[in-house]
Amino acid sequence: MDINRKEFLKRTSVLAAGVLAGPSLIAGTGKPKTYPISLAEWSLHRALQKKQITNLDFPRIAKKEFGISIVEYVNQFFKDKAEDTAYLNQLLAVCKDNGVTNHLIMCDGEGELGNTNDAERKKAVENHYKWVHAAKHLGCKTIRVNAAGNGTAEEVAKAAVDGLGRLGEYAAKEKINVIVENHGGYSSDGKWLSGVMKAVGKKTVGTLPDFGNFCLKRGENWKCIEEYDRYLGVKELLPFAKGVSAKSYDFDANGNCIETDYKRIFDIMKTSGFSGIVGIEYEGNELGEYDGIRATLALLKKVMGVS
Repeated sequence: MDINRKEFLKRTSVLAAGVLAGPSLIAGTGKPKTYPISLAEWSLHRALQKKQITNLDFPRIAKKEFGISIVEYVNQFFKDKAEDTAYLNQLLAVCKDNGVTNHLIMCDGEGELGNTNDAERKKAVENHYKWVHAAKHLGCKTIRVNAAGNGTAEEVAKAAVDGLGRLGEYAAKEKINVIVENHGGYSSDGKWLSGVMKAVGKKTVGTLPDFGNFCLKRGENWKCIEEYDRYLGVKELLPFAKGVSAKSYDFDANGNCIETDYKRIFDIMKTSGFSGIVGIEYEGNELGEYDGIRATLALLKKVMGVS
């Protein structure tokens, strides 16, 4: 960063307080286009993994620390609790006490919905059923899944259409949406994933465009060596979106995200007609998790022109 941390945080606080500029305007109205803001639990993954906080603490922290009333869970932080009614009720009580609404559960580690092996794909679909039920119990509208698989782009696409279609049909009976994030591999190709969505053809199966997850290929030390154009990718995925993930890593002296032009992204969102929830997902190293969340929140308020 080209600014010391103390000065950066001072400027971020000013932004969050409402000294904002350059919002994306609704055409013909002169009014800023605003979206509800949620907090993705992954923004606190280091604290959670170190057991400094637990999943039960998350809704309270979202509201008390950041003033955010909508949350997005990550299943790995309550992996063995999907069918634990007592635990889910305890989590619901925390949400009620803090005035927090549950939005979605991000589901990983349950198998590949784009697996080209029929038996393995069927197993992956069924592994997600418990999270559909947990989402319904918690009052969530959605589960976020992955469309991974091994094979050619065409083979994995065909398998993903089948896997997502099956899961989407099951989840629809519980009035739960199934959405796919661009999350590496073929799914980070906006044209590929939008093609899968068109082929699935279900209103309850959609996407979660992530501003930063457009890496198609990684090399040594997990370094991205081939990336899909994030602005094109977001544009291609927005017609199917039931939320977006505002990924952030580092910020410049003016509080702008270094790797993503948020103003440009929000102009694309405005043009698309998107009207869903924007989820904060901070993953940077320069700021601590709490400060990174605050910086991202300030930036979202800046581009939306709200205090």
